[in-house]
Amino acid sequence: MPRMMKVEKAKDFKGSILRLIKELKPFRFLIILGLFLASLGSVLSIMAPNKLSNLVDKISEGLVVNTNNLEILASEVKNNLNTSELKTEFLKILNLDIQENTIKSIMEDNSITSEEKVKFQNFLNLDNELKIKELSNLPYSILKRIIPESYYNGNLITIDDKKVLLKLVSIDNYNELKNINIPDVLANILFKEIKIDNTIITPLDQAQFVNIFSSVNQENVQEIYSKIDEMPVSIQNVVKPSFDKQGIKSIVVFLVVLYLVSAVFSYIESISMTLVSNNFAQKLRSKISIKINKLPLKYFDKNQTGDILSRVTNDVDTIAQSMNQSFATLVSAVTLFVGTIIMMFVTNWVMALTAIISSAIGFVFMFKVLGKSQKYFVQRQKYLGNLNSHIEEVYSGLNVIKAYNGQKEVNLEFDDLNEKVYNANRKSQFLSGLMMPIMNFIGNFGYVAVCIMGAILTMRGNITFGVIVAFMTYVRLFTNPLSQIGQAMSSMQITAAASERVFEFVDEEEMISEQNISKKLSIDEVKGNIEFVNVEFTYEGNKLPTIKNFNVKVKAGEKIAIVGPTGAGKTTMVNLLMKFYDINKGDIKIDGVSTKELSRENIHSLFTMVLQDTWLFDGTIKENIVFNRQNIPDKKVKEVCEIVGLDHFIKTLPYGYNSHVSESDNISAGQRQLLTIARGMVEDSPFLILDEATSNVDTRTEELVQKAMDKLTLGKTSFIIAHRLSTIKNADLILVMKDGNIVEQGNHQELMTKNGFYAELYNSQFQL
Repeated sequence: MPRMMKVEKAKDFKGSILRLIKELKPFRFLIILGLFLASLGSVLSIMAPNKLSNLVDKISEGLVVNTNNLEILASEVKNNLNTSELKTEFLKILNLDIQENTIKSIMEDNSITSEEKVKFQNFLNLDNELKIKELSNLPYSILKRIIPESYYNGNLITIDDKKVLLKLVSIDNYNELKNINIPDVLANILFKEIKIDNTIITPLDQAQFVNIFSSVNQENVQEIYSKIDEMPVSIQNVVKPSFDKQGIKSIVVFLVVLYLVSAVFSYIESISMTLVSNNFAQKLRSKISIKINKLPLKYFDKNQTGDILSRVTNDVDTIAQSMNQSFATLVSAVTLFVGTIIMMFVTNWVMALTAIISSAIGFVFMFKVLGKSQKYFVQRQKYLGNLNSHIEEVYSGLNVIKAYNGQKEVNLEFDDLNEKVYNANRKSQFLSGLMMPIMNFIGNFGYVAVCIMGAILTMRGNITFGVIVAFMTYVRLFTNPLSQIGQAMSSMQITAAASERVFEFVDEEEMISEQNISKKLSIDEVKGNIEFVNVEFTYEGNKLPTIKNFNVKVKAGEKIAIVGPTGAGKTTMVNLLMKFYDINKGDIKIDGVSTKELSRENIHSLFTMVLQDTWLFDGTIKENIVFNRQNIPDKKVKEVCEIVGLDHFIKTLPYGYNSHVSESDNISAGQRQLLTIARGMVEDSPFLILDEATSNVDTRTEELVQKAMDKLTLGKTSFIIAHRLSTIKNADLILVMKDGNIVEQGNHQELMTKNGFYAELYNSQFQL
């Protein structure tokens, strides 16, 4: 079952970030470049929706009737009908005859009904303007008398033509034209040639336009579109839908260039931040590597190895990954968020409020869900830890459980813990699983709100269809940065915590500098005398000293055994001799020269150490034995392995001394111990330290190794720390330590004769 990563917060977030920024100064050019390009890329992304809006509007214009030209055409036609010249010529065209003789003949005509005569009489009582408007309402029997057929400019104008003319003149609003059919003979009289978009529209074409358009329901878009094809070619060219290809092309080219430039900026920004993160991580690792060699041994005593490794590997990787992702993302997201809000309000404030409010509702709901789910994630990790502990305990003690018939109780406890993990996991996963649907809902709800409000504003003529498309993009640009900012801030918290741990390590107190030390003991010239003079040492944090008033003289070539109970200070004494720790009081001298006057590196070169802690690195058997030494012949390596009893084991390996081994290989503890002893025997140093070197080998092998070490110690000043007292009976001097001081010293026989603390330790190992 996957475990949720715990986000550790920094103790001093601000201080850690400021320190991180300070450490990043060498890379400031690349960082500024990356952040600038990230911001610029966001700005370009913000510019795109407006251009996309223009593109949509251009395409939309190409899909609908050219309303501008249609309005111009209608206005020109209306102006032609309302010219003063036409009104002057109107009576001439009409040839109205309401002379007394004509009136008398109408009133005496028996073919005209009394009702028609009454209408005519009422007509005569009207003033002149009203007579013109009401003229077309008179019966045909009267009209043919008062506006008979006549000629105008050589053209015969019929009574029907004159009725059409009357209808046109009497209409005040052009939109009231319904089902008009202007004859060709009147077209040349009523209209003059006009020019729209370099297209000439003749009087006949204008008349045909009026005839067709007057029969259309102007609220029915489909009917308008269907009649366009019936109009004259000249009018079709003016009002028919057509794409502004040049305008569309220029916008498309601009958008393509915009997106390409944005992609190039993102690419360069990514490269810049990758270079910064990788180079900075390399710099940190190098600094840590140098620092490790300068730290005193007490630091490693106080801190766990796993924690140190975590700082070197995990924390540095975390910083690098976060820098690569979070810094640029945070800057880009903030720029995009602020810029999008500004552009939305610049474009249309009503739509901007609609988009922001609709998205904010969703985010409020999402944060509430996140708040509720967090406690279940905490519970899940707690219960999961309890369950894992229980399982580990059960499997490690399975034999005991079976022996005591405890399966039932164990299973009941497991079921209880498993049920708690199940419930916590179910609730946390359910609430966590709501995040994506909620994010989708926020986006979709924003789209719906924008579309509805956009439709209302479009119907009112406040915005175009392209603005709706732009705001649908703005909704996405507005919601995405919020989640990115949240993720980036969380990542910044992790980065601050990781950098704080790394900088704590880098800032640790180092060993005292040895640059001023000039003395040096040569391996070839060292005699081998060592003297401890009133040495006192206290571990940091301890109240009482571990070593106190320690005095001993060791002559060249002597084999010194150090024995005593656990915690007596045996290993501490050796560490002081190797200058792993600095003594608090007293002095240690090598051939009369104080170790304070010698560098650590010089002292380490004089000693060969074989420790009870075995260590193998990834390499061949031979490489492990000759570790860090040059010009060691194969013959010597083989001789050493034969002496310690390793030769038979090595021959069983597929490639012998060239067989590859590592710390994780299936090699027994005893074989590791022998490899470590062989590594020490290869080196030819004047001093030898054996710290429980045979603790992991069997008794028979120990006897072989003991003989080997007798040869190894020949002519060398040797310090042997041992718990198996039988292995140091032949030592020249045995130092018996207790509570940090020497309580007895002498050879084996002398100490046994005293029947003191040593004799008690020695005899206790052979008691049944």
